[in-house]
Order: sequence, then structure tokens, then C-alpha cells
Amino acid sequence: MYKITPNPPETDQTPPHTRSKAKKQDEAAKRALDHYLLPKPAKSEDASQPGQLFTVAKNADNESLLANLSETLAAADAMVSNLAFDLEGPRRHILLGIQQLIELSSLLANRVLDNVDPR
Repeated sequence: MYKITPNPPETDQTPPHTRSKAKKQDEAAKRALDHYLLPKPAKSEDASQPGQLFTVAKNADNESLLANLSETLAAADAMVSNLAFDLEGPRRHILLGIQQLIELSSLLANRVLDNVDPR
């Protein structure tokens, strides 16, 4: 008849190969439990994507973001306007349509900026 006996506690008299084997088993069990039970760390938003060249500072306030958006739209409006007057026909009409979209976006951005910081 086979009798199940618990493992004896480790002492200084336990052979070294048995202690190292038990330690390895404990470490393996801990790694397995950590792998299955610990949540995976969320991907950091600071990590850039493979094709990403530019980022926006995380600590930028809304007013600064809106002011920069407004300035960027104004610059795009000036460039498209300048280019549109060098063209003729359907291409000019396309650029003037793009200019109108930029101007409408600029008006919306300026309204939001005024709502954030009324003057």
C-alpha cells in the first residue's frame, strides 16, 4: 500500500540538489502564475507608432492647441489662396473650394478659442 506523505521542511541537512530543485520549481510556478494571472501592462501612449513622425505634447493646454490650430489653418488658407490665383479653370475652382473649407474650419476653431478664453 502506498502512503502519501508531505514533503519535509527544508533544513540545512537537506541535500543541496533537492533544495535547488525545489527552488527552481517554485520560480517556475511563480512565472506561470504571473503569466496567467497578472494583468498585462497597457501600451504607453508615449510610444510612437512605426510611421509616426510628429506628436503633440501631452501637457499642452486646450487654448494653446486651439491657437496653433487657428494659425495653421490661416497659413494653409494663405498658401491655397496664393496658388489658386496662379491657376485657371477647374483646378482653380477645386483650390477655391479647399480654401473655403479651410476658412470655415478656421472660423470654427476661432469660435472655440473665444469660448475657451473670452476676450
